[in-house]
Amino acid sequence: MEHGDAHITVVDEEGNEQLCEVLFTFEAEQFNKSYVLYYPVGAEEDENEEIEIMASSFTPGEEGEQGELKPIETDEEWDMIEEMLNTFLAEDEEDDEEE
Repeated sequence: MEHGDAHITVVDEEGNEQLCEVLFTFEAEQFNKSYVLYYPVGAEEDENEEIEIMASSFTPGEEGEQGELKPIETDEEWDMIEEMLNTFLAEDEEDDEEE
C-alpha cells in the first residue's frame, strides 16, 4: 500500500483477496503509525445506508514496494480512528450541503 493509492487489495484470514477502496489515510503522532480506512469495492449499503468501514495500521513500503497492513491492537487506537472517521464524515456532509 502506498500513500495516494485509491484501491488496496486486502487478504483475509482465509487467504481470499478482496479489492477495497481507500476512504482516507492519516498519520497519528501519538502512536507513531500511519492508518488507512477502507471498504470493499462494490459493498452494498445495509438498511441504515451504512457501509462497513475497516481500518488497519500500515507500514509504508520502500520506494516502489507494497507496504504492510497490520491490525489495530489497542482500544486507544480504535477510539482515535473513530474520532478521525467522524470528523471526516462530518466534513464530507458539509461539502455535500454546500453544493
